[in-house]
Amino acid sequence: MSEELCFLSATELRARILAKDVSPVEITRAVLARAERLHPELNCFITLCGDQAMADAGKAEHAVMTGAPLGLLHGIPFTVKDIVNTKGVRTTFGAVPYKTNVPDHDAVCVARLRAQGAILVGKTTTPEFGSKCLTDSPLFGRTRNAWSRARSSGGSSGGAAVAVASGIAPLAVATDGGGSTRIPASCNGVVGLKQSNGMIPHSQVQDAFGNQTYVTPMTRTVADTALMMQAMTGEDASDPWSIGIPTQDFIGGAAAHGDLRGRKILFCLAPSGRSVAADVAKAFKASLAKLESLGAEVEEMPGDGFDVEPIWRAINHTIWRTRFEKLAADHGDQLSATFLKQLALAEKVSGVDFQQAMFDRTSLFRRVQSLLQGADVLAMPTLSRTALPIDQELFGTIDIDGQVFNEVRSNWFPWTMPFNMTGHPAVSLPCGFASDGLPIGIQLVGRFRGDVELLRVSALFEASQDLLGRWPDSTL
Repeated sequence: MSEELCFLSATELRARILAKDVSPVEITRAVLARAERLHPELNCFITLCGDQAMADAGKAEHAVMTGAPLGLLHGIPFTVKDIVNTKGVRTTFGAVPYKTNVPDHDAVCVARLRAQGAILVGKTTTPEFGSKCLTDSPLFGRTRNAWSRARSSGGSSGGAAVAVASGIAPLAVATDGGGSTRIPASCNGVVGLKQSNGMIPHSQVQDAFGNQTYVTPMTRTVADTALMMQAMTGEDASDPWSIGIPTQDFIGGAAAHGDLRGRKILFCLAPSGRSVAADVAKAFKASLAKLESLGAEVEEMPGDGFDVEPIWRAINHTIWRTRFEKLAADHGDQLSATFLKQLALAEKVSGVDFQQAMFDRTSLFRRVQSLLQGADVLAMPTLSRTALPIDQELFGTIDIDGQVFNEVRSNWFPWTMPFNMTGHPAVSLPCGFASDGLPIGIQLVGRFRGDVELLRVSALFEASQDLLGRWPDSTL
């Protein structure tokens, strides 16, 4: 049975563990063996927790056999992006100065997964402090796409996406500050949700009130994302946006029940002035047709007013400069030139510029709110083209069907940053493959705190496709 277990969803593994058809020890051993086999090529882990994972699996097996109470994720392996704290397990933030850092506590989201019985098997790769859309660092090198060694994994949660896409572990904790979950999810053909602000408490963020970063689930199926949301959501004193959010039924509410009759979806292929590859446009059009076939009313919306990269940059780079200016002064020789250049960009942002960006963020929120008052979901391509070359640099050019552009962020993922700024839930779902054999993603955006309904729509869309049985050939 062994490696076959790695191709099962967490939902299926959960059912088999409860039925005593398979043991947590068998699952964990298979996952770790697959990680050892594939990691040398994919480079998606910074740390593997083999000994501790097997010890935890032994305890989980004992609990099953003795009839002890079992958690929602009992015996199911998961990974954690290496900027999220894990007690007793090295957490490097993808940065050389932190290569020996070992936290003395878990982030709230990790503690909740462990409390539900999930087994941590490793820490996945991230660029320094999750600072870009490509997963590489002086600490570990480059993480390769699950579908092509010649392509990037995307980022900054590239290791998480590759581990899920290649069947190493069904569940991954990622993060998203401007698209860092949805970008690699699209690149590697998995499900990447950036939930509504506050749904999953973010216990590590330093500016909890102005926060635009999220600790997120990454899985292969919508049902598995619902499982993670069930375990991770709920208020916590560390995050003011989480306080007062009621407990919700993600597992039942996000199932593929019913249809989309009575639901209205507004769509836009690209923001004004941006280009999209022909393969992406074709897959997006086909996806809209599927949504219509499910009963949804589909209507185009204008693409103006979504050029938010300058807003995101003014806010985000100022945050980075505040957090890392001293680190750069003390350890600049250990940090990448790209990371240092991003810090330098913030030197040009004044306090007035920052506050104006916050005003603009509020205006953007109200604009999206007005769109969703007359619709249930927004739809757009996650990315303008498939995964970039493995040697891509953030400050290099980007090619879209032969057209060369100077900015990667605003031309590759113009649709992800807006919803970090507004706090609305946004999910990237696999919706097809391009002529180069690489996955394409569609992004669906739901109403604020409408995460359960967004996942239900996603589950129906997923069920209308025939993509879950397709795996990267190189990982089989």
